[in-house]
Amino acid sequence: MSRPLPVAGRRPVAARELLAVSADGSRVHVEIHGQEGAPAVVLSHGWTCNTSFWDAQIRDLAVDHRVIVYDQRGHGTSPAAARDGYSTDALADDLEAVLAATLAPGEKAVLAGHSMGGMTIMAASRRPQLREHAVAVLLCSTGSSRLLAESLVVPMRPGAVRTRLTRAVLGARAPLGPVTPVSRRLLKYGTMGAGSAPDRVDTCARIVHACPRIPRVAWGNVLAELDLDEGVRELRVPTAIIAGTEDRLTPPVHARALAAALPDCLGLTELTGMGHMTPVEAPELVTAKIRELVTAYLPGGPDRDGRGTTDIEGKEEVA
Repeated sequence: MSRPLPVAGRRPVAARELLAVSADGSRVHVEIHGQEGAPAVVLSHGWTCNTSFWDAQIRDLAVDHRVIVYDQRGHGTSPAAARDGYSTDALADDLEAVLAATLAPGEKAVLAGHSMGGMTIMAASRRPQLREHAVAVLLCSTGSSRLLAESLVVPMRPGAVRTRLTRAVLGARAPLGPVTPVSRRLLKYGTMGAGSAPDRVDTCARIVHACPRIPRVAWGNVLAELDLDEGVRELRVPTAIIAGTEDRLTPPVHARALAAALPDCLGLTELTGMGHMTPVEAPELVTAKIRELVTAYLPGGPDRDGRGTTDIEGKEEVA
């Protein structure tokens, strides 16, 4: 049986926080946990989530790793972008900014992305910063294209009607409001396995409901048109994949397509009974896979050189 998640509010305390500056000037909130000089792990969260989505991994890994997490633009404490600031290129820009701000030149790291975080890594696969720093990748519960056509959130046969309804769900403009028993049940149906523990459902509900409406809608529209198949073919580092067998948002068909297309796929692990929120639903298994990649591809971590920084609103800003 999985261990209960820690009580809400008891978040890991970052050793350092900073603001990375993206290509268009957007500020990206970054947290660094663990010790300087330890092997580096960079975690990228998904749509409607924030850095707290990775809390279970942070607690475990920060004991002997340097764990870098960041809020995607418009999520958590990263400010919303301008109307034209939401795109797969923006995802890649922000990841590049985080890598440049937190890793020394030539320093290697294991990257893990969940859902839109995995798509971020695909979008950045040809970027210089990713090719300089990524030594191995873990993709959790994600896909590269055809999200609307393959989604199982709307319980009806595949076809144009289901696709239109799924598009409406991703782009829904209604505010989510406070977490209620009804919203909790809906979120569990759409994003988690039937056997998910109540505390894990509560964790995901709090995170998702905290996402502001405008970025949620903007990113939902980006996901509806997603096509990162070429980015998958350009992701030329060893890459492992995790998927939940009950994932309705990105069903295992996406993971199998990724496994077939990746140049250096280390294999696909399908987690029986798990839904879309695998790092929360099965935290021990996801963390173990990250540790496995670190052991295989990143046995040690170089000491980092000092960096000049500027203090902005109590955080360092790194351009």
